[in-house]
Amino acid sequence: MAVDPRNIKIKDYTYILPEEKIAKYPLKDRDSSKLLIYHQGGIQEDIFRNLGSYLKENDILVYNQTRVIRARLIFRKATGAIIEIFCLEPEKPSDYERNFSARTSVEWRCLVGNMKKWKEGALKMELKYQGNKVNLFAEHIERTENESLLRFKWDNDKLTFSEILNISGHVPVPPYLKREDEDIDKTRYQTIYSRKDGSVAAPTAGLHFTNRVLLDIDRKGIKTAPVTLHVGAGTFVPVKSDTAGAHLMHTEHFRIERDTIESITGRRVIAVGTTSLRTLESLYWIGHQISNGYFSPGKEISVQQWYPYDKHSDINYEKYLETVLEYMDRNKLQHLEAKTGIIILPGYHMRVAEGLITNYHLPGSTLLLLVAAFAGDDWKKIYKYSLENNFRFLSYGDSSLLLP
Repeated sequence: MAVDPRNIKIKDYTYILPEEKIAKYPLKDRDSSKLLIYHQGGIQEDIFRNLGSYLKENDILVYNQTRVIRARLIFRKATGAIIEIFCLEPEKPSDYERNFSARTSVEWRCLVGNMKKWKEGALKMELKYQGNKVNLFAEHIERTENESLLRFKWDNDKLTFSEILNISGHVPVPPYLKREDEDIDKTRYQTIYSRKDGSVAAPTAGLHFTNRVLLDIDRKGIKTAPVTLHVGAGTFVPVKSDTAGAHLMHTEHFRIERDTIESITGRRVIAVGTTSLRTLESLYWIGHQISNGYFSPGKEISVQQWYPYDKHSDINYEKYLETVLEYMDRNKLQHLEAKTGIIILPGYHMRVAEGLITNYHLPGSTLLLLVAAFAGDDWKKIYKYSLENNFRFLSYGDSSLLLP
């Protein structure tokens, strides 16, 4: 009898990761990273620029075009106390594009470091823009158990909030790098195809792509299509519970265009990264919900953490994609916006994605559990091989192509 996914023990999905295996900086050339190819139980290795050699004509790579924002803001009080603010997600306006284009004030859900030193009043940071001084203010509105609601205001309406962050913010490099952000991170902690501001962590599987790789796969008849999922800070939250069922999965926003949904149909779908995979699998379950009358016009579209496990379905994914497109036609939508809290665990049957390009993940993380959902117990073989053959781990590390 299959194990209830809620009872999966996290201790069964961990491994020893030596500190020296963690890549602290990117390689000089993005596509010179190592590539492990796992196919039908076998393992071989190559370099990433040869990715196209392991794919088929008419395959489609679905990648996440989100762009990492400079989400860390460091304010210094007159007393000398340093208050660090980590922007999580927009509150007002809640729409990412409208928020980033605002020119006077915005509100964000944030994490605040050293909050005990921020008793009252607004924080102030002086910026320089085209030789002129600009003042950025942070005001505290309310605090919840895990985060704070802040209002940011600035005194130059020629600047959008996106520009304010670019001038004042720091790249939110992952905490396990154990270093501050540096100039190299401004370009290398972005994919070359990033387009939509919103993430506080990079979709790291995409960091290996170069124009050379994209031209090569295009020549071989391999298609590409974008989705947008804004990666939240929750991607770094460790699983502290003993079982998967006791872990609360973070929720992320995604957007998928009609053209992408149409282009997926009839092709072998390879997800570039875990965020793209979560988006694709969530799309299937949105189709399932629409078919069962869950959504009405104006209602927020979302996929809850355990929905796929409570509502089993083996209907072909193309049927549900058609359902989603019909829903979009009825509501005159050219793109679909939704939230997903889906957790993909060992035993989950992939509905849309048949392959996954992904980096190496932390022991006991939800991302490692997702890899195990793809590769089964062979995840241990994959990670053992990679540790023994000098693969580099985590965000700036090497990559793998999983084709079960």
